[in-house]
Amino acid sequence: MTLHERLDLLAELGHYLRTDGDADLEATIQLAYDENKWFTPENTRTALQSVANAFLDREKLTDWAARYAIGQQPHPEKTVGLIMAGNIPLVGFHDWLCVLVAGHRAKIKLSDKDKRLLPFLIKKMGEWAHESWEYTEFLTENDRLKDFDAVIATGSNNSARYFEQYFSQYPHLIRRNRNGIAVLNGLESIADLSALGRDIFTYFGLGCRNVSKIYVPHGYHFDTLLEVLHEYREIVHHNKYKNNFDYNLTLLLLNQTPYLNNGCLLLKEDPSLQARIAVVHYEYYDDLPDLDTLLATKSAEIQCIVSNVHLLQTPVLPFGKTQAPGLMDYPDGVDVMEFLGGCF
Repeated sequence: MTLHERLDLLAELGHYLRTDGDADLEATIQLAYDENKWFTPENTRTALQSVANAFLDREKLTDWAARYAIGQQPHPEKTVGLIMAGNIPLVGFHDWLCVLVAGHRAKIKLSDKDKRLLPFLIKKMGEWAHESWEYTEFLTENDRLKDFDAVIATGSNNSARYFEQYFSQYPHLIRRNRNGIAVLNGLESIADLSALGRDIFTYFGLGCRNVSKIYVPHGYHFDTLLEVLHEYREIVHHNKYKNNFDYNLTLLLLNQTPYLNNGCLLLKEDPSLQARIAVVHYEYYDDLPDLDTLLATKSAEIQCIVSNVHLLQTPVLPFGKTQAPGLMDYPDGVDVMEFLGGCF
């Protein structure tokens, strides 16, 4: 397939995902939920629409691909191993997309938590263009990843150390834990705080782009924030989230740790950027320039920042936009297309 044909096929997939009512897709969404209760149909549809609108628009794809020197070979000549996470639906889609657009073959080791959605989409594309089958191979649970030219692996900090050692002889891109953070100054509107709620609660806070840490100025009053975030109280009706909420509340009580509670979220003062499910950490800051410098030192732990304030050393997103990455919003800030171009 030529690059033009691959982009056309991806755009067709985007159109398919933006069209409601496909019975096969709905059945796959339900199956994914039956196997992993974190993948609610609502969250999976959110992920699918995000993919369709941000990644699979023909004009956006064309502009993005034009930034890179992509070969015109009609068949994939190199194989890229992909080890995907499964924390949120289709979290590894962008890596697969990069490999396909670059003209290589993806050999994929799926997470057992997210093993239905991407294979379904690849199968759908294969029905439209049979030649696309040669660009993707899925390994079974017991298959060992081998016979590849480069690898992109996503996992925890612990698994990343293993990946670094295991794939040391190959060109590799290894991802670790990262988190989204928010910087508040106390002047946020109700709409801003409500949008921040999306950054916190979408996908139950399981994504690396979810806000798990909030920086606030000394003297900040949390009453309004807690009241606005209470709008998302329906989330505690989800059994797995509620279990985590109750467990973490119990830990705080047993340890006599000060906390804030609005019934669906626990706020705890803690310097760590990573928080448990249903918990968000907060930390006070003295002035923005010092905070800017601090955040720059923590860049390896931060996936994205939301705020209304301007930071000189770190880019920020508007509130509510953490879960709407574009084609150029590479995880960990590493350009996957440049990585692939440098490998071969």
